[in-house]
Amino acid sequence: MNLDFKRLFDSVSGCFFDIPARCPYGLDHTAVYRQAGLGRLPDQAFDLFLENGFRRNGNVIYTMNCRGCEACIPIRLRTDEFRPGKNFKKVLGRNRDVDYQVDQLVVDQERLDLCNKFLRLRYPGKESSAADYYSSFFLNSVVQTVEIAYRLAGKLVGVSIVDVTGTALNAVYFYFDPDYGPRSLGTFNILFLLELARMKGFDFVYLGYWIEEVRAMRYKARFKPHHLFRDGMWQSVGS
Repeated sequence: MNLDFKRLFDSVSGCFFDIPARCPYGLDHTAVYRQAGLGRLPDQAFDLFLENGFRRNGNVIYTMNCRGCEACIPIRLRTDEFRPGKNFKKVLGRNRDVDYQVDQLVVDQERLDLCNKFLRLRYPGKESSAADYYSSFFLNSVVQTVEIAYRLAGKLVGVSIVDVTGTALNAVYFYFDPDYGPRSLGTFNILFLLELARMKGFDFVYLGYWIEEVRAMRYKARFKPHHLFRDGMWQSVGS
C-alpha cells in the first residue's frame, strides 16, 4: 500500500464495512464485500482505488474479503504491452463492419430491450432487469462514466459501460445480443477498449475480476501479457 493510497483510505476507512452475501459467481463460499458508499470521487482518488484492487458497483467502492477464498483476482492490461495475436486479429476482422459511438450514458427502450434479452438468455432465472441495472448500477456512478454503443447496419448489438479516469478505462459492464455469439463481441469490446485507451494516452484497461474456476471469465486471461493483483501488488503474467 503506497503512501498516497494509505492517506486516501485512512480518510474514508470509517465508511467501509463488511457485507456477507451468497457468492455471485456460484462458488461454494460466503462472499464478503468490504464496501463503502461514496460521493463523487476525483479521478486521482478513483485511480488509486483501482490500482489497489478495488472495484465499483454503482456508488459503492468495494473489495472482496471472503474467508477461506481468494478466487476473485483483479486483472488489468497495460496499453503499451498488449499486441493482438492471430486469433484476436481474426476477431477484429469479423467485426470490421461494426460501427461504434462513444457518448454519455443513454437509457431508452432500445437499450433496455437489448439488455433484458442479454440477461434473460445469459442468466436465466435471475430476477434483475435492465431497468434495475441502469438505475442502481450504471447511472449511479462516482466518476465519469460513458457508453460505447456498437451497431451493425444501424442495429444496436452491444453496449459497453466504461469508467474514464485520469490514467485508465475501467470496464464496468458489457451486454450484447446473444444472437451474434460467433462474432465474439465480448472479446471485440476489450480489443476496442485497448485501442481507445491508447488513443486517449491512458496506461491501463481494468477488466474487473478474473476467477479461474468460473468458465465465463476465463477469456480475460487470454489477453497477454496481463497483470493480476495478488498479495497487494500487480504481477505480470505471460510477458
